[in-house]
Amino acid sequence: MVSFVKRILHVLKLMHREKACALTVVEIEELENIFALLLLGSFVGFPSPPTFLAVELMPFLEKEMNALYRRAEDEGDMLAEMCGILGID
Repeated sequence: MVSFVKRILHVLKLMHREKACALTVVEIEELENIFALLLLGSFVGFPSPPTFLAVELMPFLEKEMNALYRRAEDEGDMLAEMCGILGID
């Protein structure tokens, strides 16, 4: 009986640890998104930080810039597709 309770407590401990790790990963991703938005916010209308500060912090955005580049490379030109459908030259 004692070993059964120990196993249950061990499983509960592992589940709690796994959930805490998953939440930490999600929080880190959200903080990275907020950081990118703070530095590149001028694209969506937020005031941009001073240029010298943004330039110094840009190396920390390497992961986000690579993801942005991949998305831009994979996407088609929607305006060209719409013009083609409408027959605009």
